[in-house]
Order: sequence, then C-alpha cells, then structure tokens
Amino acid sequence: MSLSEQYLETEDLHPIDIVENLAEHHSWDFDRIADDQIAMAVEAQWRTYSITLAWSGYDETLRLICTFEMEPPEEKLPQLYEALNKINDTCWAGAFTFWREQQLMVWRYGLVLTGGQMAGPEQIDSLIGTAVLTAERFYPAIQLVVWGDRTVEDAMQVAIAEAYGRA
Repeated sequence: MSLSEQYLETEDLHPIDIVENLAEHHSWDFDRIADDQIAMAVEAQWRTYSITLAWSGYDETLRLICTFEMEPPEEKLPQLYEALNKINDTCWAGAFTFWREQQLMVWRYGLVLTGGQMAGPEQIDSLIGTAVLTAERFYPAIQLVVWGDRTVEDAMQVAIAEAYGRA
C-alpha cells in the first residue's frame, strides 16, 4: 500500500497527523509536542538528527528544522560561515544556518500550502528524507572545515563527489 492510500477517504487531515503516521511507519522515535508540532529522531549514517515539523495556520506553512549539535572553536567560525555560504549556494530547497547560542547546526525549510492546499504523505516523506540526505551529504565537509583544518574549497569536494550505488 502506498503512503497516501490510507488518506484517500479523509478530508481536512492535519499535516502533523501525516507526519506522526510517517514516523510510526518508519519506526522513528517521536514526540507529538502539540497539535501543530512534532519532534522526532532519525538515525542516519553519520549521526542521529533531530527533526521538528510545525504547522503554522497563520501563514499556511509546514516548517521543518533538522538539527545536530556542533561546538566549533571560536576561531573556526569564519571558516564555518564561509562553508555554509558555499553549501547554501548548492541547495535549491532549504538552507543551513548555525545557531551559535544553542550550538546547533540547522537545516531549515518551509513548505507553503496557501489556499487550502494539502501536502500528501509522499511529499512530506520526501521533505524529511531530503533534509536528512542533505545533512548527511554536507556533514563531512563541515567537519573537515571545523576540525580537519581543510580549506572550504577542499572540504566541499567531499560533498560534491556524491557516491552512487553500493560497494
């Protein structure tokens, strides 16, 4: 059964209800924080990412943030910000930012659903998957800049050289 088949009979389904069902489907740990917000942990190759989705009825936007802890040395912040600028230049949907006070690397995206539009389960699943894949793709480059004393250009080569297939 496709992810959307179970919703065919339902009208006015809340996007966070869909996210909750996806989290159950994928066996992700999650916590329904409020009617319009859910937080979950998604394990990937490099680390486990904290993902929060929140629905804003005011501007009809489903907001996603995917975070991981990061405590870069103060002297590495200029290189980190330069790397984030380069990384964001390659991303068409969403962007990275560093929340210095919370010591969090953040991938943010907002899916605008104005005019009563509804996101389907496949679309939301893709939204979450893209966030994790993007974080996984650029995680090594960020680490090389902050901890490996590599130049931004050198570290970006790791992220640009995407691997295809399996060995």
